[in-house]
Amino acid sequence: MSMAKSTTLKDSRDRILDAAARLFLAQGFEGTSMRQLASEAGVNLAATNYHFGSKEGLMQEVLRRHLDRLSEERLRTLDALERAAGGKPLKPSQVVEAFFGSLLHLADNDAEGGTTFLRLLGRTLTEPAGFIRAFLAEEHKDVIERYRQALFNALPDVPRVEIVWRFNFMLGAASYAIAGTDTLRLVTGWEVEESDGGERFERLMARLMAFLLGGLRAPLPEFPYPLPAKNRGPGQPEFDSRRGR
Repeated sequence: MSMAKSTTLKDSRDRILDAAARLFLAQGFEGTSMRQLASEAGVNLAATNYHFGSKEGLMQEVLRRHLDRLSEERLRTLDALERAAGGKPLKPSQVVEAFFGSLLHLADNDAEGGTTFLRLLGRTLTEPAGFIRAFLAEEHKDVIERYRQALFNALPDVPRVEIVWRFNFMLGAASYAIAGTDTLRLVTGWEVEESDGGERFERLMARLMAFLLGGLRAPLPEFPYPLPAKNRGPGQPEFDSRRGR
């Protein structure tokens, strides 16, 4: 393949990915057709099928385009924190800030579509198709496991099942927040300030981080619950009946 043809194929592929990110964000996955995607990208339908095979394959590549970089940064940040800690557990705030703070860094790369991707990711996580849920679980598997273990180590006195639930709530809150402020306007009637690009996400992340850390530090629920062996930390009883911390 000649260099000129290779460059042309890459350009058309990138245009399709850019167009798909915009349309999936505006219309949702189900509401967007391959024909619309081809028209938005300025290519023929055959080119879209050639590069991605299907709409599902295209959505996966749109997400993978940034998810790989996001995962690498999260692992790199956690590695650096653990090296600096010299084998001691990290603070819970360090773990949370490392995981969710990477979203802010991605938003700073708005020239590369970071802000659009974050809003698309938020929408995708709040209304996922089955294949997207499976894809994201597989893509995030190693990262989630590393951060989950870091939280277990950081919170040895908190039942592991409770940490998993809280991490799940944090993921949900973050997904909802980065999806955009349209729902906030609809529910409250408030006009939310909308700075452009990274500044808007910087303010959003400051609010989000304060909320997430508050939730992580909240008292334990006031009911006894069984703790399966795989969810118990060292020395924790089979049945935890503590009230609060």
